[in-house]
Amino acid sequence: MKNNFRKAAKISLILIYLVIVAGAVVRMTGSGMGCPDWPKCFGFYIPPTERAALEWQPDTFYKKGRIIIVNEALQIAPKDFTTSASYSNTNWEAYTEHDYAIFNPLHTWIEYINRLLGAASGIPILIITAISFFLFKDDKWLTHLSILTLIALGFTAWLGKEVVDSNLAPYKITIHMAVALLIVALLLTLIYRSKDVPRQQLFNITFNNVLLAAIFLSLIQVIIGTQVRQYVDVQIKAVGYDTPELWLNNPTLTFYIHRSLSILVLASNGFLWYLNKNKKLGFNKINWVMVFIFVEVITGILMFYVDFPFGSQPIHLVIATLLFGLQFYLFLESRKQGTTIQSS
Repeated sequence: MKNNFRKAAKISLILIYLVIVAGAVVRMTGSGMGCPDWPKCFGFYIPPTERAALEWQPDTFYKKGRIIIVNEALQIAPKDFTTSASYSNTNWEAYTEHDYAIFNPLHTWIEYINRLLGAASGIPILIITAISFFLFKDDKWLTHLSILTLIALGFTAWLGKEVVDSNLAPYKITIHMAVALLIVALLLTLIYRSKDVPRQQLFNITFNNVLLAAIFLSLIQVIIGTQVRQYVDVQIKAVGYDTPELWLNNPTLTFYIHRSLSILVLASNGFLWYLNKNKKLGFNKINWVMVFIFVEVITGILMFYVDFPFGSQPIHLVIATLLFGLQFYLFLESRKQGTTIQSS
């Protein structure tokens, strides 16, 4: 039973990271408003591929909630009805959540796939929550944390609706990312607690404390990076997608803070790598941490100095979330008491 629980938790984690990847692609392509409503898309469970499906048609049955575009504005059907030979405003209501009324089939389907992955990620989380009740006597925290994960997933789904309804309000996007990282941390905790293999690493108080500080720095970097990305989004709207050399032409203070903190991230994790090697602590995952940081540095340099080459933005974001997850799992390994080695 515990093995099945752990497998389902790993599948959940993979799907959550796929959602993060999809979300990064959504941001890169500007597809965040590809579906103007939530949870449906223009009132469809499966979105249209042509604008004609969103234009008013005579003698056509429309279900409640269907959305059409009239004079570059969204109109929603307040009830089921069949249209007559001519358009009548009395049968429609203005969609008031926002005024974004652009249909781009590519953006619509990118956003729709993002939502499908989000919905799919909930299935294994439901499964691990159900299994956790059978494991309650062995480890009650598996049940408590599984329920908390399910609640966090529901909260992030609601946040997704709020992000769309607000036409991508920056602070809501930041909160959405923070909750996604919380779900990652919860799933990693469930995966760690449900394993039966004895730990191989040695406990070192210095390593543990510096790692905790490094995790905090990574979390701050993700949040600040989201703010920088929001500034870039504003610049893209102002100067267009065809002029990436202007996106960070006059960066804000937030960008410089983000860039400066990267030095601390590199230094703190470099010290952890040295300490692990020097003391032979056995935390081999620290090698992957350094690889991820190297990729972060390279993609950051490319975005600023080479004008955002294709794929650099989503790679930068996804690697940052992978880095956070790897550091957090290292912390779970490092905090468990074992043989203590005094730091010199």
